[in-house]
Amino acid sequence: MSSSSSSHYYLAYKCLIFIFLAIYFLPSHAAVKNYQFDIEVKNVSRLCHAKPIVTVNGMYPGPTIYAREGDRVMINVTNHAQYNMSIHWHGLKQYRNGWADGPAYITQCPIQTGNSYTYDFNVTGQRGTLWWHAHISWLRATVYGAIVIMPKEGTPYPFPQPHMEANIILGEWWNGDVETIVKQGDQLGIPPNMSDAHTINGKPGPLFPCSEKHTYALEVEQGKTYLLRIINAALNDELFIGIAGHTMTVVEIDAVYVKPFTTKTILIAPGQTTNVLVRADQIPNRYFMATRTFMDVPIPVDNKTATAIFQYKGIPNSVIPSFPQLPAPNDTLFALSYNRKLRSLNTPQFPAKVPLKVDRKLFFTIGLGANPCATCLNGTRFTASLNNITFVMPKTALLQAHYFNMSGVFHADFPDKPPTAFNYTGAPLTANLRTSLTTRPRLSKIAFNSTVELVLQDTNLLSVESHPFHLHGYNFFVVGTGVGNFDTLRDPAKFNLIDPPERNTVGVPTGGWTAIRFRADNPGVWFMHCHLELHTGWGLKVAFEVENGPGPEYSILPPPKDLPPC
Repeated sequence: MSSSSSSHYYLAYKCLIFIFLAIYFLPSHAAVKNYQFDIEVKNVSRLCHAKPIVTVNGMYPGPTIYAREGDRVMINVTNHAQYNMSIHWHGLKQYRNGWADGPAYITQCPIQTGNSYTYDFNVTGQRGTLWWHAHISWLRATVYGAIVIMPKEGTPYPFPQPHMEANIILGEWWNGDVETIVKQGDQLGIPPNMSDAHTINGKPGPLFPCSEKHTYALEVEQGKTYLLRIINAALNDELFIGIAGHTMTVVEIDAVYVKPFTTKTILIAPGQTTNVLVRADQIPNRYFMATRTFMDVPIPVDNKTATAIFQYKGIPNSVIPSFPQLPAPNDTLFALSYNRKLRSLNTPQFPAKVPLKVDRKLFFTIGLGANPCATCLNGTRFTASLNNITFVMPKTALLQAHYFNMSGVFHADFPDKPPTAFNYTGAPLTANLRTSLTTRPRLSKIAFNSTVELVLQDTNLLSVESHPFHLHGYNFFVVGTGVGNFDTLRDPAKFNLIDPPERNTVGVPTGGWTAIRFRADNPGVWFMHCHLELHTGWGLKVAFEVENGPGPEYSILPPPKDLPPC
């Protein structure tokens, strides 16, 4: 069975062999969805000039994956670009099937130029908005797209049925070649240049020069309700987004339904998704949809505003749109208030299964620092760490090393807490900025089916900053968050264990902490990292080695035959 990768239609059976596979391998209600991803370089025009960028099927953003809960999805990725490539299906749990997860050198070796790899996975127990992106170097700057998972046939949304749905993907744009810019920064030991623009569905909007034709517009009809599937695909920026004159009702985050609430602005970190309902209930006109950066520390930031147009049917394009009032770029109070409103739906149909008993408690400190670098501009290179350990990328995929019991690839001794306790968010700490570097990555080993509580603590090593952390292979419950140092005696008493938000990516507030809980019931090697690409490149990441359970049905599946070699 085959389909166009950009098709919006739910596919019917077309090939007897795939009918057989669907019946043999899947429940009777499921279908097999096939996509072909061709990675290639294409010239794209933005901000007064065209440049070659890496794309999927010549599209920027890339094609949307459409599936239904229970489907089997097979995506053949062929790499025609000059860079090695891997694709991560962000938020899909990939039960026992880390081979389809995608992060380079964690669960697979990258797909080399001229080669192909088929990502083959089932969509089980999930529905909503997720996304996919390149997971090697900074290539996700242009290699990304949406994943839309519809509920099972006959299962309605737990909110009013919208008239229409639309994907709103927020991104960043560089006028130069991103890979070259990153290499220059690494060689100098400084952060690479900031992006030149933000984008909405790949377009910056009319506030940028030469971009009048590069503006996304969504046509709406008065009185009708629209479901916007919003994705933050930006590499380094947490973003506000709002629509002039309109309120939004938040109904889902990271493909999990939430208790609905209305807001004029949403806050969305890199890696997160948010579904909102918007009713076209204003005077027919043209209204700007705008996004700009949230950053509540005084460091240089790309604060350019990208716009799209929420356009009522019949209104001519000559009408100048009105502009939304977004929070100030450093509005910490809004950020904290917004995140407190996020609560799981927690109904009999969509329960919040929060672990109440904890088997393993972890405490990870987030640090920024600098290590000596003889060839760098200032004699130092920026680094980042968890528990004072900067992650070292391996040369063999960690999941392969784990599955085949390869020795010498990694250590399973990542510490459960930092080596030394200190006043994590006190005055700027500049006395000891060096982080621990090892020749092999250090993994945190977790027993199968154990319950884990992880507290992520920001520190003032070099600078405090907010950090969006993404855990592969799992959702987790955000049971608590706060500003300042986590208090092991007082703060757990305030945890929300009834209806906390369930996510795959969570923001750790600037100079604060976030506590998450999950059950380690998915065996394999699973990456956890800051979703700011700048910090990931500096080493702000770790991996969990989750042991097999009792018997083959609770163990990692065998690797596919076409798994890329290193």
